[in-house]
Amino acid sequence: MATAVTNRVDWTLIWAQRGFRYFFTAMFISLFGGGMNFAGVSWYIMAATHSTVKVSLQVIVVTLPGLFIPFIGGVLIDRFDRRYLGVALDLARGVTVLATAYIAWHGHLALWHLYLMTLVTGVASAMYWATVNALVQEVIPPSQFTAANAAVLIGVQSGLLIAGAFVGFTYDRAGIAGILAIDGFTYFVSAYCLYKVRRGYVSPREHQKYREYSEATEATAEALSTGENPEVAEAGISLAMYADLREGFQYLKQQPLVRALGITHSILMAGVVSANVVLVALTSDVLHAGARGLGYLESGWAAGAIVGGLIATQLREELRLALYVAAFATLALGHMAAPFITFLVTASLLQGLFGFCRALGGVVAQSALMSIVPRHFMGRTQSAMAIVTTAVQLAMCVALGWIAERAGIIAGYTLLALLYAGATLTAFHARQLLRVAADS
Repeated sequence: MATAVTNRVDWTLIWAQRGFRYFFTAMFISLFGGGMNFAGVSWYIMAATHSTVKVSLQVIVVTLPGLFIPFIGGVLIDRFDRRYLGVALDLARGVTVLATAYIAWHGHLALWHLYLMTLVTGVASAMYWATVNALVQEVIPPSQFTAANAAVLIGVQSGLLIAGAFVGFTYDRAGIAGILAIDGFTYFVSAYCLYKVRRGYVSPREHQKYREYSEATEATAEALSTGENPEVAEAGISLAMYADLREGFQYLKQQPLVRALGITHSILMAGVVSANVVLVALTSDVLHAGARGLGYLESGWAAGAIVGGLIATQLREELRLALYVAAFATLALGHMAAPFITFLVTASLLQGLFGFCRALGGVVAQSALMSIVPRHFMGRTQSAMAIVTTAVQLAMCVALGWIAERAGIIAGYTLLALLYAGATLTAFHARQLLRVAADS
């Protein structure tokens, strides 16, 4: 099994890659749009209904496709050009969001419009994140995966959370229609940047060096898929995709380190997204700060994430792994304290600490996975992680919405703290496996 290797971070080498510059810009802009959508719709629903259950329903709707789409998405990502998949997903989301903005502008917006838009964007997002995480392997030298993942994470966090701050500071003027309109156009800009990443069609399968399933099965599948009979061709494609799925499951079954890193990262992502259910309630009911207060909290998180991503690239491997575990323990303790803080400045600083820990954990996990997982397995690995993330996220969203509305916001944050306590244990297990892999 390949192990994660730490190399000196060379920012000049990374940013010298024209493709990576376009890739980073696409990630930032796309996630900026997604962050605007998520924060704006969450605040609109909370202000209109004063119900954490209805806010949690929005998070559930955007998350639910992640239980089903990655099964087919992982195979597509590992069979077709990832750049074109990313472009198509951005365009689909842009059209959907602009249509919803048009409805809101004419004053006919209802909650079901927002939930439907969220469902469509959720379907696209369920495949998008795994697609771009796999694509980064194609636009950066392998020796610089740690720094590249830090740069991507900074782009993601700053895009998502600067967007949240932007919504908080401009929501009262722009309204939901303006927020959605800006969001919709960002996806078209992102699609253009992804298109400019490189030229020509590149199949991930061209880089495959081995297969763990029968060559005869693959040959049969390929022969069937190229037949002139449409029904036979469809059967061939289905057989080939089944073979890919089986191969992906076999790979993960044999890689305990990949599973440990993936599960820990999935818990982290599930906690970050589901926390939005109680964050808007904290802003409204505890801090009494309104949309502008939400902007300050999101700004704090974004600043912490950027600092955490930059620092993670400069740490020695041993220290990075120690802080990897400590970051999850800090998230657990911090979420226990969060509902007792009534000052906006203090709450923003705590959010900055959360962003720092999330960035550190994300860089360690993703850079290790990039070094360990072969390119032709990355799409299926990322999609498997997305399925776990979705399952945990759905359970947390339902529980947080119900508990926060009936038992109070303190109980909701306690549940988040317990989630991160579990992630601390899995992170410790992943750290031990990484040590064993490095010594072997």
